[in-house]
Amino acid sequence: MKYRTIKDTGIEVSAVALGTWAVGGGTWWGDSDESESVKAIQAALDEGITLIDTAPAYGFGKSEEIVGKAVEGRRDKAIISTKCGLWWKDSRGSFKFEQGGRRVHICLRPETIREEVEMSLTRLKTDYIDIYHTHWQADEADPVPIADTMELLLKLKEEGKIRGIAASNITSSQIDEYEKTGSLDAIQPRYSMLDRKIEGDLLPHCRAKRISTLVYSPLEQGLLAGKFRKDTPIPEGQYRNFLPWFQPGNRERVIDMLEGWEGLLEKYSCTFSQLVIAWTVAQEGITTALCGGRKVSHVIENAAAGSLNLDPDDILRMRKDAEQVGSLDYQGVKGAKDLE
Repeated sequence: MKYRTIKDTGIEVSAVALGTWAVGGGTWWGDSDESESVKAIQAALDEGITLIDTAPAYGFGKSEEIVGKAVEGRRDKAIISTKCGLWWKDSRGSFKFEQGGRRVHICLRPETIREEVEMSLTRLKTDYIDIYHTHWQADEADPVPIADTMELLLKLKEEGKIRGIAASNITSSQIDEYEKTGSLDAIQPRYSMLDRKIEGDLLPHCRAKRISTLVYSPLEQGLLAGKFRKDTPIPEGQYRNFLPWFQPGNRERVIDMLEGWEGLLEKYSCTFSQLVIAWTVAQEGITTALCGGRKVSHVIENAAAGSLNLDPDDILRMRKDAEQVGSLDYQGVKGAKDLE
């Protein structure tokens, strides 16, 4: 497994991380087997994955609770990343989405973050969080100044409740606002070989400021892992139905691309997911790839990508193939930007 350091924090993370959104279950992901999820998280630690990423909004606390159970007694082996800013306790903030009868708001007010961090610490059964993200950024409906949010995060760091400050789903200009008040250690944007928008501005901006980049959805919810055929049905209401690459016609183009890489699987004795993850963490400026997993076998498979080294010519070939497949806009797909 390759390891990388988060900016100046001294926090060392694995190049392949475990994302636990689906572990929280819910209508978007279906029922989650808690026992199997705990075993999967523990298997990740056994395989050299150190970074475990979660959030309160993943199953309304369920994901954090499962992570807490899984790392109990092994806290020193895990780098826990969680988030704040999606709030459902009352109507404070700007409305984001509704799920399971709960109305969820973006809220980065210092007083709600203070409440959130305490609830997360309780669920995670720990007294500190390694990397603490603002999940979504405040908007004009509840325009909390970034300086106010950052000042509270700095206080939490001084108190020892968090070690590193990070922001998910953020723009370059918002990064600059954070850095007027304090140091931003990492960001968490969407990125895959099929969705490379951050390469245009955000990624170079972070490289210039030495901000680490922890990317989510590198496998496009399993599509780039070769887990789906052209005719694989997706259950109604499942999150994948909202994603543009799973729409009719688009999925077929991706699968055709993957079929063209059968020779690479033989060359590296790897699976599609390992090949794609290895490509992702080989890209300049990418610190770690957050890969979801609720089953032990999937986690072990993904972890092996952390020690896979691809030839530069093959990395370039895969990029060119992905560029030929094209790109799609997530902004216009209903539900696709609700929670990530």
